[in-house]
Amino acid sequence: MPFLDNLNWRYATKEFDNTRTVPTDKIDKILEAIRMAPSSFGLEPLHVYIIKDLSIRKEIKLSAFSQKQIDSCSHLLVFCYINSKEKISKRINDYANLINEAKKIDESKSEKIKSNMKNSMENKSSAEFISWSMKQSYIALGFAIAACAELKIDSCPMEGFDKKSIDKILKLPDYLSSAVLLPIGYRKENPTRPKLRFPNEDLFTNL
Repeated sequence: MPFLDNLNWRYATKEFDNTRTVPTDKIDKILEAIRMAPSSFGLEPLHVYIIKDLSIRKEIKLSAFSQKQIDSCSHLLVFCYINSKEKISKRINDYANLINEAKKIDESKSEKIKSNMKNSMENKSSAEFISWSMKQSYIALGFAIAACAELKIDSCPMEGFDKKSIDKILKLPDYLSSAVLLPIGYRKENPTRPKLRFPNEDLFTNL
């Protein structure tokens, strides 16, 4: 199965070949994979910054423990999540409008869907809401990593950075917070160690 072969090919790239740039058409495919990723209620409570500008990446590197991936990659994707219930409420309204436009369903049904979503959000504590929203960005991250592997583009998901500092560098609006970084590009050298994974019996239980 080519998909599994490509997942086996990928590894967490520690340094990229900074002489190579990922073509725009492939970037577009990765972004489409992110857009098509599943999310709770279909709300996609996230925003992704695609950073090619080297000066910005060098600034981010200083807030990411000077890790080589940040400024050697071709593009740096910064996955952000919506941290505001007020913003999500507006997004729910926008989603209900999309439902009406796309499916032409009875407005009373879309109003019920909208009401159910808003009740679900309001019933979450602040911590639960943040956890819910952040998790959606990680689902999208997984699809981006898989898309990169399919395209034979290297990547390395990273949480090792000062989030408040990155938010400031990117001048994020108040309703967004950074969650995880994904440098992408082409590996400078092949991995020197084989891919290691725990055995199936450690990970799976059939009932």
